[in-house]
Amino acid sequence: MICREQDLRDAVIVICTGWAASVVMLSDSRRQILSFLLPGDVLSTPSGPHSSVEAITHVQWCSFARTELKEILLNQPHLINGFSRARTEEKMRADELIVDLGRRTADERIARLILNLAERLAQRGMTRAETMEFDFPLRQHHIADAAGLTPVHVSKVLTQFRRGGLIKISDRSLTILDPAGLRRIADMR
Repeated sequence: MICREQDLRDAVIVICTGWAASVVMLSDSRRQILSFLLPGDVLSTPSGPHSSVEAITHVQWCSFARTELKEILLNQPHLINGFSRARTEEKMRADELIVDLGRRTADERIARLILNLAERLAQRGMTRAETMEFDFPLRQHHIADAAGLTPVHVSKVLTQFRRGGLIKISDRSLTILDPAGLRRIADMR
């Protein structure tokens, strides 16, 4: 556990290394992963009651008091654009999650999740561009909790993707073998 919702009232957290997840826990112990947090991601607003940030891998993070961050941004205005862009991207991902959960099929949700993670990791220089391979520490239950599916359904979809030559998953890494095919399934243009 990195932090709970009440910890974000006065703090801003920046993920430095590792993977984490912003999670909402329901009263019956079911959970919804709202987003996967990668190095460089900023978490500054609580997601609501019963929300937390959990480590998926070994994570290092920095925590800034909100007043400290305001002072940094005022003294270094060139950082404001990057901070604003990060907040805008986070909002866009949240909006897409609503559409994914409300209107997209399981295949579309999982394909979109993989492609979005690949894109975010590539922006950080964390993919092997020539092979479209990247570290992938997520397990089926993480994907299920992010996509609003059961682990069994996730297993079926991932098996379909592997058999269809779209992806290869091995030893905590994922390779996108057919990006165009995966984009067609994800309905991403």
